[in-house]
Amino acid sequence: MLQIFDTHTHLNIDDFAGREDEELALAKELGVTRHNIVGFDTPTIQRALELTETYPELYATIGWHPTEAGSYTQEVEDMIVSHLHDSKVIALGEIGLDYHWMEDPKEVQIEVFKRQIQLSKDHDLPFVVHTRDALEDTYQVIKEAGVGPRGGIMHSYSGSLEMAERFIDLGMTISFSGVVTFKKALDVQEAAQRLPLDKILVETDAPYLAPVPKRGSENRTAYTRYVVDKIAELRGLTTEEIAQATYDNALRVFQLKH
Repeated sequence: MLQIFDTHTHLNIDDFAGREDEELALAKELGVTRHNIVGFDTPTIQRALELTETYPELYATIGWHPTEAGSYTQEVEDMIVSHLHDSKVIALGEIGLDYHWMEDPKEVQIEVFKRQIQLSKDHDLPFVVHTRDALEDTYQVIKEAGVGPRGGIMHSYSGSLEMAERFIDLGMTISFSGVVTFKKALDVQEAAQRLPLDKILVETDAPYLAPVPKRGSENRTAYTRYVVDKIAELRGLTTEEIAQATYDNALRVFQLKH
């Protein structure tokens, strides 16, 4: 039986409210059997935690998104820390740098990013990185902060093979989203084709970045299947082989049992 782990999805946002059963049923039909629900501010963190209590196949990652960096306070940090040892919380994130929206100055984003990397190490969790128009700075922050024994994940990777290899050398794992299916994403496709198979994960980032053949519509966690199909095509392997490899990688990174 096909087993796919969507390592980054946002079933916790309002777009999916009341549709969770339907979303998870469709996912199962396409072989997507486990899902990591990522919270990035107070409401989405609370909802992610609620969902994991309801559905056994859901896990949560919680942290403070770089576009929210300006509102990061000790109170926020205390709230995040209070849940880091919940049984279904498997990582800290998504954290990082976003120079596209630039909601807060670089210095503020970098400081909040560093603080949360440290939290992940203090609490023995991997960290999940969001980076947009900030790849080199993101690399430098991670390099300076240091990656703990649990490592980290470059979520929805959109850089080159060479840059991906540099992140892997720091202790990171590379996660591919629907971007890998886009016709013009040649750099990302090269990375997906050539990186070591034990260093890659798959995700949707639903409801964003729907893969071909669903591009332009709302992304759904089920569509992780199309990401797997594309990587299989790029690597000359079967869908089953990529599904199993990335599933096993996710279990290892998140320290979950089969």
